[in-house]
Amino acid sequence: MSKTAVEKKLKFTKEQYLKWYESMLLMRKFEEKTGQVYVQQKIKGFCHLYIGQEAIVAGTVSATKKSDSHITAYRCHAHPIGLGMHPKYVMAEMYAKITGCSKGKGGSMHIFSKEHNFVGGHGIVGGQIPLGAGIAFAEKYKGTDSVCVCSMGDGAVRQGALHETFNMAMTWKLPVVFIVENNMYAMGTSVERTSNVHDLWKLGLAYDMPSKPVDGLTVEAVHEAMEEAVARARRGDGPTFLEMKTYRYKGHSMSDAQTYRTKDEVKEYQKQDPIEKVLDTLKKNKWIDDAEIEKAEERVKALVDESIKFAEESPYPEASELYNDVYLEPNYPFIQE
Repeated sequence: MSKTAVEKKLKFTKEQYLKWYESMLLMRKFEEKTGQVYVQQKIKGFCHLYIGQEAIVAGTVSATKKSDSHITAYRCHAHPIGLGMHPKYVMAEMYAKITGCSKGKGGSMHIFSKEHNFVGGHGIVGGQIPLGAGIAFAEKYKGTDSVCVCSMGDGAVRQGALHETFNMAMTWKLPVVFIVENNMYAMGTSVERTSNVHDLWKLGLAYDMPSKPVDGLTVEAVHEAMEEAVARARRGDGPTFLEMKTYRYKGHSMSDAQTYRTKDEVKEYQKQDPIEKVLDTLKKNKWIDDAEIEKAEERVKALVDESIKFAEESPYPEASELYNDVYLEPNYPFIQE
């Protein structure tokens, strides 16, 4: 192994690798359990799992501050968990229970947490892109140094709203980092079949926006790219567009037959599992042993089991909840009664 490779591996601390490992493991096990209970019809509606893409959330969270906001599309279970929300509130939401983070009204695609500055969870493809810029505009207007991380899937970059938003974000130098989680297939159509621009990061260049590809299956690469982009935004230099190249091991949703890709292709990408990469680093540096791995797995299992128990024992919303959270109460000075 070259000196450069050793130095790169040792750039992050043991504590950081342990945190990444347990955080990603929790995301993975939570999503696996979600898939199981969905098949048992305990979760209704659409359900999109994040299995395989965990390094993007883990590396993004470690490179940002608690005051920064995060917004994404409907593959949104892992993001709030990575930000520190107890997974039981996510599971309860998917069970449509009143104890869920959106009071059981949003389900799998509309996870929110004001406490953790997670602004959704949005079901409209690309709908969160202008919202992310709007959040960043608010931070700039208020004079804070907070940044908005706006994530999207590769299918969303085909929406016209992306180009309108990129133009405004660059014109006004908004503190936003745009991330496309490119798992190659949108719903089931490959990137190559939807555009002659296969390197999605190049779309940002039309607006002179700093843009580049990132290995989204390697948490260190995600963290480093995000660290640079966030620092740029905090300086007032405006947005960055990052193409996180990743892969989902499951279908687009639970109803996806996955006829558009081969099992061999999936197996090849599973050899690049982001969790296994972190675990391998921990083992090679002798920062973890089998007993500690077992304890970490037990902690994660306990959290997931607690989440299921909490969701199943929680009540459904009362019918009267239909009328709550519909309109904004006129309690702001600029709203006239």
